[in-house]
Amino acid sequence: MNNFSFYNPTKIIFGKGEIAKLDTLIPKTAKILLIYGSGSIKKNGVYQQVIAALGKRKVTEFAGIEPNPFYETCLDAVKVIKQKKIDFLLPVGGGSVIDATKFIAAANFYEGKDCWEIMSKQSEIKEALPFGSVLTLPATGSEMNKGAVITKSDTKEKLAFHSDKVFPIFSILDPETTYSLPKRQVTNGIIDTFVHVMEQYCAYSVRNQISDRFAESILQTLVEEGSKVIKNPTDYDIKANLMWAATMALNGLIACGQPEDWATHMIGHELTAFYDLDHGVTLSIVLPGLLRVMKKDKLDKLAQMATRVFGINEGSRGERADKAILAIERFFRTVGAPTHLSDVNLDASCIEPIVERMEKRGWKLGEKGNITPAKVREILQNRL
Repeated sequence: MNNFSFYNPTKIIFGKGEIAKLDTLIPKTAKILLIYGSGSIKKNGVYQQVIAALGKRKVTEFAGIEPNPFYETCLDAVKVIKQKKIDFLLPVGGGSVIDATKFIAAANFYEGKDCWEIMSKQSEIKEALPFGSVLTLPATGSEMNKGAVITKSDTKEKLAFHSDKVFPIFSILDPETTYSLPKRQVTNGIIDTFVHVMEQYCAYSVRNQISDRFAESILQTLVEEGSKVIKNPTDYDIKANLMWAATMALNGLIACGQPEDWATHMIGHELTAFYDLDHGVTLSIVLPGLLRVMKKDKLDKLAQMATRVFGINEGSRGERADKAILAIERFFRTVGAPTHLSDVNLDASCIEPIVERMEKRGWKLGEKGNITPAKVREILQNRL
């Protein structure tokens, strides 16, 4: 097991009706910027619950955060903060809204030449505005971690940053807020959660039984509940288990002592940046290809996963690894996710722009740093 340090200060308030507790979580004197996306929270009643809970506090609204939040939109929010002298942020929505809020919170105090340096140069975050969140779309785990992913639209770049300064102070998770989600968003959330676990679990083995068993329990839950939720979108227990799975998948716990991959996400981000695909869609396409191309490096974990997650006990390690990859693809299709580039009307011409960008950046991905741009080409060719 690798050495590790674990820190997570976010308070989680979980369950139906818990949005009302906002009144006890935010200072009465706070000047709040309420941040959300397209406005679906006004249709499903979440907005009304939030406004009621905030009472007489001064609230300014900032709507229009994109599904892959744009840097340019975030800067518009920073202008509002300075104009209105905002001192507390409250994102209400999914991971994109929370990610945007993290960047906004940091960019508000950034003293460098260009706030994009937070992403491109991983500039140190010395200060950020405080914020809590109300989660309505479980997927990214952003409600309980210190990372965010932002897209710069004019250059078609999608990059991540991390800082202890942007942990949410609290996050409210009410499964009932997810009842009205479209099937597409439910599917994307399941895939994102699954691949988050795989990025931390499916690397070379370091005999870390606790993190492995935690990760496997999340994967098992996703396989069991993911196949049910499409037919039962308002089953509280199913939605509760999926919501908590998404949070636990990326709050740092299952990463303790583990080597981590993250190549599927990095390749997926490029597919989103260039071709405007949903994040979850890129992951369900890339992961099976990556597992096939890098099977030798991940053989022990894939064979272990075959037995512990999918109940596959027969065959050699290599055979069980192959069966695990097939089982993952089958699960993705069961919840309605694409597994090939052709499923989203892309062909071989989409590959080289991604490879060329990775070559230019000098990126070598994966837990061993051995996924070169040439390997990325092979992974994507596997998905045609």
